[in-house]
Amino acid sequence: MVYNWSTIIQAVLPAHCLLCGARGAQGRDICPACNGRLARNHPCCARCALPLSLEAPVGALCGRCRVRPPEYGRIVAPLRYTPPLSYLVTDLKYRGRLSAGRVLADLLADAVAAEPVPDLLVPMPLHTGRLAERGFNQATELARTTADRLGLTVAHGSLERRQATSAQAGLTRREREVNVRGAFAWRGRKAPGGRVVVIDDVVTTSSTAAAAAAALLDAGASSVDIWAVARTPPGAPG
Repeated sequence: MVYNWSTIIQAVLPAHCLLCGARGAQGRDICPACNGRLARNHPCCARCALPLSLEAPVGALCGRCRVRPPEYGRIVAPLRYTPPLSYLVTDLKYRGRLSAGRVLADLLADAVAAEPVPDLLVPMPLHTGRLAERGFNQATELARTTADRLGLTVAHGSLERRQATSAQAGLTRREREVNVRGAFAWRGRKAPGGRVVVIDDVVTTSSTAAAAAAALLDAGASSVDIWAVARTPPGAPG
């Protein structure tokens, strides 16, 4: 008899919803009801994924992307950063609850499964000081699971955050842009050729995404997209 250890583990320790405690579905720690409560990011800007009004047509661009196209190709952010999704992000980012990271990574992998296959995944890096303080990089956890699900390659540690920038929360868009300007550099042994995708948890103003994309393009990437779990709605705190 051949044992399927994944099935055995699920039978002994069944998945349970991290949001409400109910039985999980499809081996994931989120139930269908809570999954249905997650705010889908639609409609949104076709370039930066900024949430748009319900009247916006498919493929619409926000005013900022029309006037000042960003360095990256596009951001894919399937969800909006509102409760209850924000609880999962907080559990991963500030409490080190890796089970929340697996749920977030599964949600992201589902959303990008039909996207063009990139040559390389790059986790959004933390500065070494922030990494030592937190003990892990949430983007690395998301990238690892997403890559496993989709059979992609991850360049761990190749994109470096060389400046210990101030926390982005609470800053205006302009302040965020200044804060992360020149903050990233490529430290990989070979150039990040081809199409590169940066993995992150939440995009707020996209200033960090633009700075990371600029560094990767300078290092030799032909194009850079961003895959993030969620996008912060306009006017939301953080």
